[in-house]
Amino acid sequence: MKGCLILLAVVAVALAAEKYPSKYDDVDIDRILQNNRVLTNYIRCMLDEGSCTAEGRELKKTLPDALATDCSKCNEKQKVTAEKVINHLRTKRPKDWDRLVTKYDPRGEYKKRFENLQNGKKA
Repeated sequence: MKGCLILLAVVAVALAAEKYPSKYDDVDIDRILQNNRVLTNYIRCMLDEGSCTAEGRELKKTLPDALATDCSKCNEKQKVTAEKVINHLRTKRPKDWDRLVTKYDPRGEYKKRFENLQNGKKA
């Protein structure tokens, strides 16, 4: 019985390590998206064209893996936030969206997967 509890504890720690940090989950993303100056600074950070905040550095570090794994290590809040940001950039800042896609998805595979999900298709 004791061995089973230890095994469960080890599995729980391993599963927790499989998620992205949640320390920035409470950032007010709506406020950032509505503030062009702040949003531009984040975009410039992501494109290696400007300095990064701590949040920007974390996002820049996490984004390639999140794209490659369909955000499988994201919690629900992170998934909702990611979709909100993507939709905002696609509709309100398409030139910046295209530049980000060129950098982080040069073959277009993640963009296609996201669009299929948006359209209700399996990727």
